[in-house]
Amino acid sequence: MRNRLARLVFPFLLLAVAACDSAPYTERKQLILIPESQELAMGARAARDILRTARLSTNPTHKAAVARVGRRIAAASQAPQLDWEFHVIDDDRTANAFCLPGGKIFVSSGLFDVARDDDALATVLAHEVAHALARHGAERLTLELGAQLGGAILQLALGDEDPRLAAIAARVWGYGSNLGLVLPYGRKQEYEADAIGLRLMDKAGYDLEGAVRFWEAMRRADAPKPLFAFLSTHPADDSRLEKIRHDIREIRAAKRRPPAGGNQASETPGPDGT
Repeated sequence: MRNRLARLVFPFLLLAVAACDSAPYTERKQLILIPESQELAMGARAARDILRTARLSTNPTHKAAVARVGRRIAAASQAPQLDWEFHVIDDDRTANAFCLPGGKIFVSSGLFDVARDDDALATVLAHEVAHALARHGAERLTLELGAQLGGAILQLALGDEDPRLAAIAARVWGYGSNLGLVLPYGRKQEYEADAIGLRLMDKAGYDLEGAVRFWEAMRRADAPKPLFAFLSTHPADDSRLEKIRHDIREIRAAKRRPPAGGNQASETPGPDGT
């Protein structure tokens, strides 16, 4: 039984060591076992399914705004390997947006009730572009595969014991891994997408205060929240706004700091060289 367990775990550990990566800007260490080529193919296939079944918006103003802002944010991401697409779904009841792996981004038309200018829209699109840039979809899939593997290992380890004990352990693993690992990790990705998105907004020339205004408007317009914020994959609005304001201050402070090795007292010469 131990030999079977070793054969199951050892290849996974080798893959885990080889697949360590870092998220852009935040430099957070990531474990991603999904090849990027497979991730892009999965995203493209899912996007085709949505485009075939969803009702897309025909509103020229909404379509033009998403295309205009999306192009600027995508250019700021400097990720030519991603085939960026931006679509508007005709759904006035929902203020939402989501990103498929590989840069396929969909915005519901109801979002324009809250995102009333380009800075607010850039907040949303930069957040979604950040998910693709940081490969959050592939990272999440890796995490869920790891959770399933852990359940399989536990089942195998207890396989020679009472079957009832093995079944109970497997159920506990599924519940515990979901609450203790998967959902909190989703919240971490949301915060990270906010942080990366703000930097993309800044590079693209949008007003970072638009992010604060957008999330304040979302808090006023949003539906009632779940009873326990811990069970939500998205951060609570107050926490999110606090983190966004902190990130904006950091971005502005970094722009005021002199370059590494530079002379803080040096000044740009005038036209006469003085």
